[in-house]
Amino acid sequence: MKTRKFLVNSLAHVVLAVLSVIWVLPICFALLTSFRGESGSAKTYIIPRQFTFDNYTNLFKVGVGGLNYARWFSNTFIVAIFSCLLSAFFILSVAYSMSRLRFRTRKPFMNVALILGMFPGFMSMIAVYYILKGFGFLESGATSLFALVLVYSGGAGLGFYITKGFFDTVPKALDEAAYLDGCTKWQVFTKITLPLSKPIAVYTLITSFMAPWTDYIFAKVILGQNRDYYTIAIGLWTMLEKEFLETYYTQFFAGCVLISIPIAILFLLTQKFYTDSMSGAVKG
Repeated sequence: MKTRKFLVNSLAHVVLAVLSVIWVLPICFALLTSFRGESGSAKTYIIPRQFTFDNYTNLFKVGVGGLNYARWFSNTFIVAIFSCLLSAFFILSVAYSMSRLRFRTRKPFMNVALILGMFPGFMSMIAVYYILKGFGFLESGATSLFALVLVYSGGAGLGFYITKGFFDTVPKALDEAAYLDGCTKWQVFTKITLPLSKPIAVYTLITSFMAPWTDYIFAKVILGQNRDYYTIAIGLWTMLEKEFLETYYTQFFAGCVLISIPIAILFLLTQKFYTDSMSGAVKG
């Protein structure tokens, strides 16, 4: 039995090691290519023969065809920040309402939200396109970035189920005690429920930030052809077009590395909240 258990564990470790290599290999390839000194895309080797930082520094210069990575980065960051704040507010507010309030249309609303959540968001792309076109938001410079924020945050409230499940674990006795002390529902939400729900609030903020940071479909439809208002996803894809591929191939990978940095920093700054104990907070 011990021998069999040892063999099973060894096989499991081998499989995990192979999967780890498969997962890490594309990351290593992107990182090495971002430092490659040789231009062009068709190479028979992975490890660069010459290393350089020029791929990173050249990203922040306006290059051939008006490609401006710095502008794309700032556009994406602005859209992601505002979308994150609005989406998180909508999700947390709707989740708290569904968790604490009881009204006639509560269950039908939750059922409709559950059904709509089964369909991918891009199915509404045509309808969203014509609505924004009617308001004159499409291909209109900075206004199109505002439209992008509306698209990302407008329907965010329907994704309240996970957050509602967390709010359900917060004892309602705390709410009742706060009401007796004269608190309003808004004060209970902001002063009691949210401080005890830091893990789910952080999760909501991270997911709300990552969606607009990496989205391509809606951004491409809404922003049109003006390269000054591209987001990072569209800009990086432009670098891989036939006319730019040989020039920007290595810079493309440098750009991919840079866009992962804000996400990594965000996780590092907020990971401690995932281990917060709600029971400890209640006892305090």
